Amino acid sequence: MQIVWGLDQVTLLNPPEEPLSDHHLKILYSCDEPATVQLDCIVSFDTGIISTLLLRRWSCVPGDPKIRTVQLKLPDWLVYQADGIVPYSQWVLSCILLASVRYSGFDDIDRSVAVLDVATLQPKPFYNRPVKQHKLCIAWSTEMLQLTQRFSKKQCPLEQETVHLLSSVYASTGESFGITKTLDPYSSGFLEYLRVKAISFPWCMFSIWIFVTRHCQGKMCGVFYHIDSHNNYVTPTLLLTNSGQLHIQMNGESEESSAFLSPFRVPLNEWCQINVMLQGRMVTVSMVCMDKEQRTVHSMKHKLRHIVMLDDTEGYFVIGGGKYIRGVEGYYGPLVYYRNRISPQSMSEVVIPDVIMTVNLTGWLQTCQAFRLEMNVKINGYSLKANQKTESEICFDVFHEWTVKDRLQSKSQCELWEATVPRRRQAAKLARFLAFKHRERRVNLAAVGRALYFLSCHKLSRGRRTEMVSKILPLLLQAGCLADNRALHMSSVLYSSGLGVKKQPSKAWLLALLAGQKDDRLALLHLGHLHHQGVHGLSTDHDLAYAYYANIAKQTTLDRLNPTPEQTFVEAVYLNNDEVLNLQTDEDHHIFQWLKLQASRGAAEAEHALARMLFWGQQGVSPNIQVAVRHYERGAVKWEDPRSMYDYGIVLLQGQGVEKDIPKAISFLKKAMEQGFVPAINALAWYYEQIEQDYEKAVQLWEQADLLKCPDAAVNLGVIYSQGLYPGKAADQFMAYQYYLKSAERGHIRGAVQIADIWTTGMPGYVNRRPSDAVLWAKWAAEHNGYLGSILRKALDSYLKSDMFSSLLYYMMAAESGYAAAQFNVAYLCEQNTFGFLDPAFASNCMWRYYNLTIQSQNPDTYALIRMGDLLFEGQSDRQKDMSSAAEMYLVAALRNEPQGWYNLGLIAEDGYRLPLSVLIELGLSELYLADRSLLLSALYKRCRDSENADSYLPCSLALFNVYLQSFKKDYSTAIMVSVSTAFAVVAAPPIFFIILGVLRRPVLSLN
Repeated sequence: MQIVWGLDQVTLLNPPEEPLSDHHLKILYSCDEPATVQLDCIVSFDTGIISTLLLRRWSCVPGDPKIRTVQLKLPDWLVYQADGIVPYSQWVLSCILLASVRYSGFDDIDRSVAVLDVATLQPKPFYNRPVKQHKLCIAWSTEMLQLTQRFSKKQCPLEQETVHLLSSVYASTGESFGITKTLDPYSSGFLEYLRVKAISFPWCMFSIWIFVTRHCQGKMCGVFYHIDSHNNYVTPTLLLTNSGQLHIQMNGESEESSAFLSPFRVPLNEWCQINVMLQGRMVTVSMVCMDKEQRTVHSMKHKLRHIVMLDDTEGYFVIGGGKYIRGVEGYYGPLVYYRNRISPQSMSEVVIPDVIMTVNLTGWLQTCQAFRLEMNVKINGYSLKANQKTESEICFDVFHEWTVKDRLQSKSQCELWEATVPRRRQAAKLARFLAFKHRERRVNLAAVGRALYFLSCHKLSRGRRTEMVSKILPLLLQAGCLADNRALHMSSVLYSSGLGVKKQPSKAWLLALLAGQKDDRLALLHLGHLHHQGVHGLSTDHDLAYAYYANIAKQTTLDRLNPTPEQTFVEAVYLNNDEVLNLQTDEDHHIFQWLKLQASRGAAEAEHALARMLFWGQQGVSPNIQVAVRHYERGAVKWEDPRSMYDYGIVLLQGQGVEKDIPKAISFLKKAMEQGFVPAINALAWYYEQIEQDYEKAVQLWEQADLLKCPDAAVNLGVIYSQGLYPGKAADQFMAYQYYLKSAERGHIRGAVQIADIWTTGMPGYVNRRPSDAVLWAKWAAEHNGYLGSILRKALDSYLKSDMFSSLLYYMMAAESGYAAAQFNVAYLCEQNTFGFLDPAFASNCMWRYYNLTIQSQNPDTYALIRMGDLLFEGQSDRQKDMSSAAEMYLVAALRNEPQGWYNLGLIAEDGYRLPLSVLIELGLSELYLADRSLLLSALYKRCRDSENADSYLPCSLALFNVYLQSFKKDYSTAIMVSVSTAFAVVAAPPIFFIILGVLRRPVLSLN
């Protein structure tokens, strides 16, 4: 990068890629007049400090360009590791070489740069730097310093001798989902030598905490096991049988293996620590269970007849379920692996880990069990009376009046056992109501739980204030106790966000675990988000997050094949987007009626749009598959629209909303294919593969569709290769992987699920393990779940009806699950605070939190970037201003061609903040780092003016004009004072700008 004024020139001909010692740097330079050539090194640290180091300086004589070779003498702390002589430095973020030609002498740096050239060096992490070979005698004091423990910690990398494979609590649904972990060899050559030597004589220990809520429904389920690169169970394998016994399996040489059962059983609803110790051929299995104050200890030893082999860097470990076995129904706690030793802790010294104590799962279950017993007694009593007396004798009319008037409390005219516990009065009355409504049928606890949840939602919607939350929360908790998982998730969101109640992250986590363990989709998303981002102090664990995301992602692929009224198509609607909001409709809305009119007049586009909205529940329309099918049929038969023919063929093929008719379906699909509709090619291929078993024809059609970029075709070809069904070819997992990847990149949910599954374990010899990428694919697929779409639709409908509280509550339920559009909308609702329904302090904290969460998404909305920058700039309440972070927010927005980003960068520069060189480099304005501020402001406002947004042209032009006026005033102040009109313009300009620049939403800075 080079900037030239006149005939001056300077170029770094061979800059190094990283900081090096004694590098011979060649610099090409020339000058128009006698000048100085200067070489600087600009270093920025993670503390925000920027240091400029002068490396060389020499004179430049006018004439032809010259090349000078200088020895690059960078500081030792930038090049080498610290060793007592080389000092320890702060973490270096960036390093830039800057060569410049300067006038006006050596000391005057203001306006002295005529031309410059920069080169970015990539600094090495501390432990990757070389150690300097000193050519001098080390002082005794320095040598002693090198031997101190404090200094040794910097020299020795941390080794995984004690590995925490799981540091948190994992809620397992008992399905084929679990946590995958791998281990690396030791960095230390000595430790790695010992590890390899001990493969045939392991001396180690595995310790896992587990809480079983239900014994295995199959023969066995997974607790913790090791899978090798050939997909075999190897040492150690710990499974649980349907009788509650532990199945322990070890393998030896030449595929020899043996297994044995524990004589003791794992109890239900107790936290137990299971230890497996390997001492050569001797295997010791022990278990300590904690129930209140009681401690139960079991132990056994088993000597194997063969050598035990354990290579912990080969293959992968699984906690819970996996590809080949279902997991335990319950909860997994911390799992520790002592790689080369046995823990000295005795069974009597075992204590429950802090993370389990924090969750307090047993406390909730005990309280809940007592409540369930009481409710069962009441239900039995009411059911008995319902069969003996009339409704009026049992006060049904009084209760019915209470439900209609929606009162929180009423004076019962019947027996008052529930009066001793006022918060349980609502549950008792609902149980009584249901008992009389269903006289012949037995009322169960789940029905009372559902009624409590709907009653709670109704009261919250009617109240529309945060003050109602604390009154309704006990009802939600009771509903959750009675097996309504939606109530558990909503309660978790309230405790997590602090909406109307005191924020309690640990309780929020407990409730999310309870709902997630029961397979609630939103709770699974919430738990995945907690561990993906490390929210509320929980550990960031991509493998644990993937276990949750993979569960709901897999369900999403199945849910989309079986749409129900409870599901709605997921639409990312941002509340600041008026254009999208205006497209929202319903069956009675003029947009929907207009589409019906156009469809009746033969508009195939309108016919298909109606069918799509009704089938998937899009744009505010309630799902109605039967009516949608009629629109598909009319579009296919009457208008011969290829899209409608395809969709109608699919519903006929699968029997969705219409009786299955395969011949008719194939007929329409062939017609659609003849009109060039690519998805129809894929559907016909599926028919030949599934129905006709004609793999050659199926593959031929799929490959034809794949060439036309069909995502379904790619994923189906991946399945064909994976299962070895490709005619004339053996199974090829790597070829399948390539097709899955192609399908995922085209936006196919099932392809994303498959690629995430491969990346979480890797494919030895072909594909490396990529857990951080796997979790992103699984998250993306999970966020297409129709139950999430249903919550988003409720939130949007409430907003359109001006029910801001309900909208905020439902958006929070999706936002706490990590959905970026919902996080944005929560922040936006808190920012707007329409009708003042939120406390100002809560609204402010809400903005900070949810805008901050929004910008951490993969593709954040630019409005969120701008608003987060404004909040950082303003430093509201007890937060200090953070100009550097604010500039970073505006930078990202500007790079995405958002004029407000350019405008705000100009404003903070006007306010006296000097934009960092790193920011200017990103903007392509590094040449203005040392230039006059007016030049930088002019460049920023010009970029703002020249953006594609027409609304920004006038305010950005006015801001640019103001810069010119200020520069003119500074250089020609005498002339400005003579001109009255000009002076008036200068004085009057700022208020005029303030009014007009309202077109661009501004931070607190005013233009003047």
